[in-house]
Amino acid sequence: MFETWELLWLQNYWWGIVSLLGGFLAMMLFVQGGQALIPSLGKNEADKTLLYNVFGRKWELGFTTLVLFGGAVFAAFPLFYAVSFGGAYFAWMALLFVYIVQAVSYEYRTKKGNVYGSGVFETFLSINGYLAPFLIGVIIATMFSGSPFMIDGTRYTQWMASTRGLEALSIPFNLLGGISVVLVSRVLGMLYITNSVREESIIRIIERKRIKETIITVAFLGAFALWIFLLPGAASMNGQISIEPNRYLHTFMQYPLSIFLPFVIGLGLFVFGAFKGAKIGFWFASAGTVMMVFSLLFSTGVGGAPFYPSTSDIQSSLTTFNSSGSRYTLAVMGYVSLFVPVVLGYIAYVWRSMARPVTHEEIKNDPFSY
Repeated sequence: MFETWELLWLQNYWWGIVSLLGGFLAMMLFVQGGQALIPSLGKNEADKTLLYNVFGRKWELGFTTLVLFGGAVFAAFPLFYAVSFGGAYFAWMALLFVYIVQAVSYEYRTKKGNVYGSGVFETFLSINGYLAPFLIGVIIATMFSGSPFMIDGTRYTQWMASTRGLEALSIPFNLLGGISVVLVSRVLGMLYITNSVREESIIRIIERKRIKETIITVAFLGAFALWIFLLPGAASMNGQISIEPNRYLHTFMQYPLSIFLPFVIGLGLFVFGAFKGAKIGFWFASAGTVMMVFSLLFSTGVGGAPFYPSTSDIQSSLTTFNSSGSRYTLAVMGYVSLFVPVVLGYIAYVWRSMARPVTHEEIKNDPFSY
């Protein structure tokens, strides 16, 4: 009995860790949001160079968070990793490709001997700025809308669509999720520029755009959340999985402290930070983003509920019970997770050391300028 209880606790614990990493991944998309804004903010080459250096100092942290998220999923829920990363192959490869394009673009944009010119790599960074958050939003949305896969008794997985994940783009709910994440990343990008740049000409342009984009973003976020609450979802009862009307709304009400309250507080922090702007707005909005995404992801799998529904065979839906690693694996990883604060402390140290406000003069004298 104790071993069973311990396994259930570990499964929920690790689903919480995965959900929290998903929240940090969404927050780190401020880099992509900023990249998408640069063409409209940089009125000359000096301004563009300044802004590319602002975000060039942070892009690696976002990629590291993506890798950490994938690693946690692989270790704690290997069947989920196999089904999602293996089945929705084209969607995940597209996401990884745009991150690779981002890395190459920062490396070669101003590199001596670049025969393509900086404009080509700036275009690549703009593509990454829109496509990376959009794909992440679509992938998150499939955890509510489901994907076409089947699993037999031996855990053999069959993806039922030849488009290998791209079929998610045909579902309006998923598209709304993708657009919502793009808009959130743009608002976070604006706030980070306000927090990091001293050039008044750039700040004035952002101040003219920020309020309008915040209102649009909140409208899309509200529509996405409302759709989630009205969405029927897979629910587990006595080992059988069935479709339950308003499943996610019921889950939010069932777990007010761990799901509903973090979502409401997170939305409030995001709105406050976005409207506040100035130097502190980014931190409020970032914390709000982490809390909102955490509560949404955690709501899909808490208590052993199906967090990845199958649209081909509802009984094949993945839960934390049927997709997790063994008790021994989760327990060992539980001890390893105690070192997470050390990693977060290192990230905070690197962030602080690279986060000083910058000017044109500082960038001009920086030998490592992007």
